[in-house]
Amino acid sequence: MDVSLTLIIVMAVLFAAGVYAMLERSLTRVLIGFMLLGNATNLLLLIVMGVPGNAPFFGFSDVSDPLPQALTLTAIVITFAVTAFLLALIYRSWQLGQADTVEDDEADIALRARTDADEDVMDDEDETGGDDATTDFVDVRTAPITVLQMRDHPSIHDDAPVDRAWSPDASTGSASGSTTSDDEEEDRP
Repeated sequence: MDVSLTLIIVMAVLFAAGVYAMLERSLTRVLIGFMLLGNATNLLLLIVMGVPGNAPFFGFSDVSDPLPQALTLTAIVITFAVTAFLLALIYRSWQLGQADTVEDDEADIALRARTDADEDVMDDEDETGGDDATTDFVDVRTAPITVLQMRDHPSIHDDAPVDRAWSPDASTGSASGSTTSDDEEEDRP
């Protein structure tokens, strides 16, 4: 496989610059970083594709692999969609606050103020469950789901129409029903 070293270096620089830009607080820089990562991914897929050959359905010798081409098209579409979403977020942020910088909220400040002792206490709380637990609900008895009907609930008065008991009509072979309730059916011999 003969891949140009220049493509590999450009791809690595794009990945590095994209990650660096995404770590900023400005949403515009996050957008630029995401676009750089998308282009670096497209270059990676082109590098993985290898040496260009004939069309995939042309013949059986020296054909191109169509999978990286399909993945590249998918990556382009996903990058475009997320870029449009980030542009909408930047526009709305600019409308509301005249800035596109993400500010710290109370949860971020509280997380930054946590000490190592607090981390140890939280780690000790996580180790309470055993390895043999098969569910997240420890010490909770589980049972299969039962479906109750309205008439099974004692506090609800069921004033719905009564069920029709089905019985075949001997003369016509069709079904004729009589309107009886469940209580009447239980009282029959």
